[in-house]
Amino acid sequence: MYKLCFVGLGNPGSKYQNTRHNIGKDFLKKISIEYSLKFSKKIKFEAEISESHSGNILWVIPDNYVNQSGRTVSKILKSTNLTSENIIVIHDDLDLKVGDLRLKENGGHGGHNGLRDIIEKINSKDFYRLRVGIDHPGKKEDVTNWVLNKFTPDEKKSISNAFKEFSNIFELICLNKISEVQKILHTK
Repeated sequence: MYKLCFVGLGNPGSKYQNTRHNIGKDFLKKISIEYSLKFSKKIKFEAEISESHSGNILWVIPDNYVNQSGRTVSKILKSTNLTSENIIVIHDDLDLKVGDLRLKENGGHGGHNGLRDIIEKINSKDFYRLRVGIDHPGKKEDVTNWVLNKFTPDEKKSISNAFKEFSNIFELICLNKISEVQKILHTK
């Protein structure tokens, strides 16, 4: 019986590795090393999955593109005991400065096509979002290229610090201490 599911958003293929849009997938893969996890490909979920915490936590990295992430999340919900309230989607966020982390409960998609697809496919906004700041390019028409680009050397330092912060709060999330995590992340 799963208690929680982490979903790390990102595009498939090596050309998208370490891009802004793949920060969710990259964070989840990186922290999985601390837990010595191995992911296995599950075609029925269109994802790579793993488990931790005595089988209580499901880790999911969709194989499809960010904009189609809802297919995977929908299949997970239909095939497991999980409900949308047990899902934590880790994703990039244009509205936060590079490296800022926020944990949000419920809400809209904020223009993020991956979140939009998840909301549409599962017919619910009731899931958690761990938002990782990637900054905004300034103009709406530049967003597509922006999210598919890699971070600058200075931004990589901020992302590295953000990952350390994520690593520090990860166990609290696993223990469902959401308000404690929000207090840590949202109080600077």
